[in-house]
Amino acid sequence: MPKPYPAEFRVRAVALVRAGRTITAAASALGISQGCLHNWVRQDQVDRGERPGLPTQERAELAAARRRIRELETELEIIRRASVLFGEEAPDPKGFTR
Repeated sequence: MPKPYPAEFRVRAVALVRAGRTITAAASALGISQGCLHNWVRQDQVDRGERPGLPTQERAELAAARRRIRELETELEIIRRASVLFGEEAPDPKGFTR
């Protein structure tokens, strides 16, 4: 797994490229890979609306929502298995009692 860089470092690296330095020159000056810097620049363009894609904030919200859905589905599966063990009817996830 690549080492995480501080957010301030990323912002300054992208600022170098936006100021006119090439990705190759900026990456070698900062000691990071060109691909890494290219990804940061591309995500910055998405965040600024210059390129289509998911902005950073929406991407984080989507990841959190997917994580929560996974947790809820796991909890529901545990409840279903427990109800089978105790001989009860499986609960309806929508909450109907009929």
